[in-house]
Amino acid sequence: MDEIYSKPVSIIVPAYNEEVGIVQSVRSLLSINYPSLEIIVVNDGSTDMTLQKMIEHYDMKEIKKVIRKQVETKRIKTIYQSSIISNLFLIHKENGGKADALNVGPNFSHYPYFCSLDGDSALEPDAFLKVMKPIIDSNEEVIASGGSVRIANGCKIRNGHIIKIGLSEKPLVVMQIIEYLRAFLMGRIGLSRHNLLLIISGAFGVFSKHWVIEAGGYKTDTVGEDMELVVRIHRMVKERGLKKKIVYVPDPVCWTEVPESISILRRQRRRWHRGLFESLWTHRKLTFNFVKGETNWMEYPLSL
Repeated sequence: MDEIYSKPVSIIVPAYNEEVGIVQSVRSLLSINYPSLEIIVVNDGSTDMTLQKMIEHYDMKEIKKVIRKQVETKRIKTIYQSSIISNLFLIHKENGGKADALNVGPNFSHYPYFCSLDGDSALEPDAFLKVMKPIIDSNEEVIASGGSVRIANGCKIRNGHIIKIGLSEKPLVVMQIIEYLRAFLMGRIGLSRHNLLLIISGAFGVFSKHWVIEAGGYKTDTVGEDMELVVRIHRMVKERGLKKKIVYVPDPVCWTEVPESISILRRQRRRWHRGLFESLWTHRKLTFNFVKGETNWMEYPLSL
């Protein structure tokens, strides 16, 4: 894709105590095939060597920059820019949680679109070319786009890239693989077709910065900040009577590891379902509201 026909994207990577994999994750992002992007690592008050690892490996130098606080966040302590990779930035801030770290993105980023990406996720090199296509082709009608997430357990990973796709021998992981395939390759394709998506995975999603700022950014008092933001944007668009879309693209592949033990899986699912309940309860006025559009009366009760 030629730079003339693409839209620049800022990749926001929230990091808290990620000293083991942060350098490798950033290295993987630097090899992404996309004409114009910047990478912003937000160190959310890590207590380990995450900050030092980034500074040493990428020769980060402190810079002075005024940040327009369009979304509330915890205090930013220091801003760094790599002296060897000009589009790589590091922001050191007080700890405020993942949602607070993500909110630094709209405030600091230089581009009209940003991607929320987990620090331990691995992207296919051409993922952005595919996930940005519906946004570019829609003349700003599409304001958010999500990609498919696949499970990396059992795969061979080198330098943040999937070298060989494999299948885990653990039954719990296999069950989650089937679940992910059903959710991403069946459920979300149909929901996206009718503009009914209520969630874009926090592991990999692109948003219009303007609309995220209009919505007030990610909420820091919920555990399901990714879903709550999407539902809030839907609600805002419907209330204003606008025709905007949030879509899902099955082609982009983001790889992430899933729990291999029942105890960790239980904690994860409790968090997911709590986030789901909080989002649905916060925006409960959308339930069975036939006046405001399809998103309200079809997908909302379905999520219940």
